[in-house]
Amino acid sequence: MKKKILKNKKIESVLKGSIAEEMGIQPGDELIRINHQDFENIIDYIFLISDEYLEIEIKKKDDSIEIYEIEKDFDEDLGIVFENPTIDPIKQCRNKCIFCFVDQLPSNMRKTLYVKDDDFRLSFLQGNFITFTNLTERDIDQIIQYRLSPIHVSIHTTDPELRVKMLQNKTAGNILAQLTKLSAAGIQMNGQIVLCPNINDKEHLEKTIQDLSGLYPNLKSVAIVPVGLTKYRENLYPLKPFDQTSAYETIKQIEVWQNRFLKKWNTRFVFLSDEFYILANQEIPPYEFYESFLQLENGVGLIAKFEKEFFDSLHHAEPKSFVQRSVSIVTGKSAYAFMKRLCREIEKKFPHITIHVFFIKNDYFGETITVSGLLTGKDIINQLKGKELGDELIIPACMLKSDEPVFLDDVHIYEMQKALNVSVVVSQVDGKDFIDKVLG
Repeated sequence: MKKKILKNKKIESVLKGSIAEEMGIQPGDELIRINHQDFENIIDYIFLISDEYLEIEIKKKDDSIEIYEIEKDFDEDLGIVFENPTIDPIKQCRNKCIFCFVDQLPSNMRKTLYVKDDDFRLSFLQGNFITFTNLTERDIDQIIQYRLSPIHVSIHTTDPELRVKMLQNKTAGNILAQLTKLSAAGIQMNGQIVLCPNINDKEHLEKTIQDLSGLYPNLKSVAIVPVGLTKYRENLYPLKPFDQTSAYETIKQIEVWQNRFLKKWNTRFVFLSDEFYILANQEIPPYEFYESFLQLENGVGLIAKFEKEFFDSLHHAEPKSFVQRSVSIVTGKSAYAFMKRLCREIEKKFPHITIHVFFIKNDYFGETITVSGLLTGKDIINQLKGKELGDELIIPACMLKSDEPVFLDDVHIYEMQKALNVSVVVSQVDGKDFIDKVLG
C-alpha cells in the first residue's frame, strides 16, 4: 500500500504590500489549486505561479471556497508564506557523518537544533547544503526540469569508499556521477568540504579538487572548512582538530590550486574558510581575493568583507554627539585580535569613545569552538558578570536565532540585560552597522 504524503498548504503569513494582501488572502487560509492544478510541493508552487494570469482556489478558515483571479508580471511573487516551507514533509538527513556537529550537541538544547534536514528544495530556497544521499532520480529530474540553481552540496570527498565511510551511508559513493549529471544539464552549484585531519585531507583532498575542477564552471566554487569538535563526543568517531601546523600546510596546499585555477579560469575556484588562516596565525587574504564572496555562509571571506565595510564607513562616520561614551563588545576567540584592532581605529578617530573588547571562552561547547556564532548566553553572562560594561553591550547578530532574540541555549536577550544590568544592542555582521552601533 502506497504511503500517503501529507501536504500542509496552510498559509502562515501574507507579506505586506503583496498581491495576496491586496486580494484579501489571510493567515490560516489554505491554498488548494492554481489554475485548476493541484501541487505537491513548494517547487511545483513556484513553477505554477510563474504564469501571468492565475486562478487560485482558496479554502477560508470557515471552510468556504473562494476563487481569485490575478494578473501579474511573470516573475512577481504572490507574497504567501506557508506554515511548512516545503509544503510536503521536509526530507530528513539519513547520514551518520563522523563529523556531524548536531551529534555533538548536549541534550538540553531546544528541539529545533537537533533537526537535520537534507532537502534539495531548501538548498535552492534557503542556501542549505545537502549531501544528495536521499535524492531520487525523480528529484534530480525535477531539479533539471525546473532549472533549480544554485544547489549547494556537501561533498567532503569524491572517493566513493571514503565518502561512504565519512557519511556512514552506503548510498553516498556516487556523488561525482550525480554532480556530473546536474552539471551536464547546466545546473549551477556550490560545493562544501568539511576537512578532517588524517581522513579526507592531503592526498585525498588533492583527488577531490582534481575531480571537482572538471565540473567548472557549473560548479562555481568549493569551500573548505575545518571540522568543528565540541567536548560532547562520547562514543563518536575519534577525530582530532586542526592545529597551527596542519592549518598552515592546508593553506599552502590550496594556494597551489588557487594559483593554477586563477591562471586558467581567472577564478581561484576553491577557498578556505577564515578559520584556517586564524589557526595558522596567517594574515587573512585581502577583499579582492574572495572575488564574488559565494561562500560567506561557510565563513569564507567574512573577515575581509567586514574589514572593507568597516574602513569604508569609518572614513565618513560622524557621531551624533561628542559626549563621552563607553561600550563593550563580545566576540569569540577567533575574531578577538581582529575586532580589537578595529576598535582601536574607532578610538583613534573618536577619542571620546571607549570600547572594551571581551573574548568569551566557549565553556558550553568546549574551548576548541572559537567562533562567535556558537557562543551562548550563559557563557557571556557568567564571564561578564561584575565587569564594567559601560553604556551598552554590543553583540553580533550571528549569536541569535534569525527570527528571535534568543541565544543557542535559549537565553533571551532581555535575560542578559537584566543579569548584566546593561542595555544589549545587536549589530549585524556588517562593518558599517557595527560602527553605527558603536557610535550610538
